[in-house]
Amino acid sequence: MHQRPSRKLPSRMAPIAFAFFMSGMVSAMMSFAITAMNTGLPPDYLARAVRAYFASWPVAFFGVLAVRPLVVRLVGWTVQPPPKP
Repeated sequence: MHQRPSRKLPSRMAPIAFAFFMSGMVSAMMSFAITAMNTGLPPDYLARAVRAYFASWPVAFFGVLAVRPLVVRLVGWTVQPPPKP
C-alpha cells in the first residue's frame, strides 16, 4: 500500500512553528484586549482590533524568535528536571 507523504514540518522547524502559533495567539488576545481598553466597544471595534492584530503579529513573531533562547534558559534555571525513571 502506498503511504501518503507527511504534511508535517521537520522537527528542526519546531522553534519557528512554536513562534508562529504562540505569537499569533498572544497577539490576538492582546490586540483585542488593548483595543477594548483604549476605545471601549464602539461599532468599529472589530475592525480596529483586527488592524491592530495584523500590525502586531509580525512584531510578536520575530520577538518570540528572538527571546526564545533566553526563555528556555530561564525555564531551565527555575524548573526542576523530571525525575529519572
